[in-house]
Amino acid sequence: MIFRIAVIFLIIISALAVVFLPKDQLNQIAQGTVAKKVEAGTIGLEAIHPSPRKDFSEAPQVTATSAVVIDNKTGTSMYEKNSNLRHLPASTTKLMTALVALEKCSLTDVIEVRDVEGDGSQMGLKVGDRVTVENLLYGLLIPSGNDAAFVLAKNCGDSYGQFIAGMNQKAKDLNMQNTHFVNPAGYDDPLQYSTASDLALLARVAVANPAIAKIVKIKSTVVTDVTGTRTYYLENVNKLLGVVPGVEGVKTGETDGALENLVTKTTRGENSILVVVLGSQDRFGDSKSLIEWTFQNYIWQNQKNS
Repeated sequence: MIFRIAVIFLIIISALAVVFLPKDQLNQIAQGTVAKKVEAGTIGLEAIHPSPRKDFSEAPQVTATSAVVIDNKTGTSMYEKNSNLRHLPASTTKLMTALVALEKCSLTDVIEVRDVEGDGSQMGLKVGDRVTVENLLYGLLIPSGNDAAFVLAKNCGDSYGQFIAGMNQKAKDLNMQNTHFVNPAGYDDPLQYSTASDLALLARVAVANPAIAKIVKIKSTVVTDVTGTRTYYLENVNKLLGVVPGVEGVKTGETDGALENLVTKTTRGENSILVVVLGSQDRFGDSKSLIEWTFQNYIWQNQKNS
């Protein structure tokens, strides 16, 4: 009995001590508790999940062969249409090119252009140009320059072949199970393929990179070579930038075989979604419809673990 009374007395004393602690110390205790929960993965941003509204409406019809919408923070799928169907990725490939280039080169590295890939969309490089990796990334991701893609692939790595191998290894690391690359620009090839789900995984990692996130949301800009005498006027292919509220990039793609592809990030309030459409006849219309439908039909709720 005496022991039990002693325990109760100690509990009461401890409780009173906490009550009369200075406010800053109480905050420190609370912050420490939250920090432990965050470290354990039981609380934090990842606990905010999108949930369908009660008046959830039918998804819009899209022309895309395959499509997916995911929540950028959690990776939660919010819409799917043939999301694991293999498809020609076209220039959405360049998101992987950018990621691998940044693993091998720094933004301030200067590359001398020794040869130029002249097919398709261009940044405007010429043999002999000396350009920073950062400005090559601008040329890669804004106007979707094939010339910039090959210059990066031939210079950011031990060899062109090893760069392509690095792209495929990165895809494996990201669990992109239905993806394979044979070139850095997105040219059609039977051995170059991906899926809407895989490209959503890729985009989620790409937009987490500050350099890539900054570049893909730029509508137009001008960059130069290191001498300042060569000027490159860059215009973003993505027509949703500055038109659909919250759109922040990410990457277009179009070839005869792929038709129209588009990966888009949209942020409204504190919530961001990634939309991927492949094989579309109207990629901008399809993407806009899915963006508006998603934000109208989902709410983000804090689903904390106890």
